[in-house]
Amino acid sequence: MNNDAHSKVWMLRSSLRCLTYGLLALVPVLGLPFALRALWLSGQIRPAERIHWNAARPHRLWGVVIAAGATIFWLLLGIFIAYRIMVNGVYRPED
Repeated sequence: MNNDAHSKVWMLRSSLRCLTYGLLALVPVLGLPFALRALWLSGQIRPAERIHWNAARPHRLWGVVIAAGATIFWLLLGIFIAYRIMVNGVYRPED
C-alpha cells in the first residue's frame, strides 16, 4: 500500500475512532480520558483533511462535539461536587 492510500485509510479509521472515544466520554467518572483522547485525535486528523477528502468527517465532528460537551459537563459536575463538599462538609445523616 502506498503512502497516499495509507494516509487516507488512517484518516478514515481515526475519524471513526474519534467518534467512538467521544461516545465513551459520556461514561460517568471514566469518560474524561476518552474525551481528551477524542479531542487530541481530532487535532491530528485535521491537517490530513487539507490534503485528502475525509468521507468520515461527520463522524469526527460528532466525536468532537460530544467529547467537548462531555468534558464541560464532567468538569462542571466535579466543580459543583467539590464546592458542595467544601461548603457543607461531608454528608452526615441526621440522627
